[in-house]
Amino acid sequence: MSVNDFIDNEVKGNDVVLFMKGTPGFPQCGFSGQVVQILDYLGVDYKGVNVLADDDLREGIKTFSNWPTIPQLYVKGEFVGGCDIVREMFQAGELQSHFEDKGVAVKQAS
Repeated sequence: MSVNDFIDNEVKGNDVVLFMKGTPGFPQCGFSGQVVQILDYLGVDYKGVNVLADDDLREGIKTFSNWPTIPQLYVKGEFVGGCDIVREMFQAGELQSHFEDKGVAVKQAS
């Protein structure tokens, strides 16, 4: 299976996928950590894919999305953005709406 096929399968096979440095339990960079914190805060069920485990994957995801940086968030097969975009959407309440529009459960803030 090519790297591109692997990425395509992950993006299409999971409602929410975060390609990141490290794992959700142990992020290996601050930007990945920020996105993990936001997703965890929202209570979104997501899959983290560690790009540090494979150099081909690390470069392949950048080509796949035509986006130069990691982390990268995908929702229902659609590229949402990297850390800055996710953070800005979250702060504006747009990320929560985006998840709900796509049918992804978000825990309600108390």
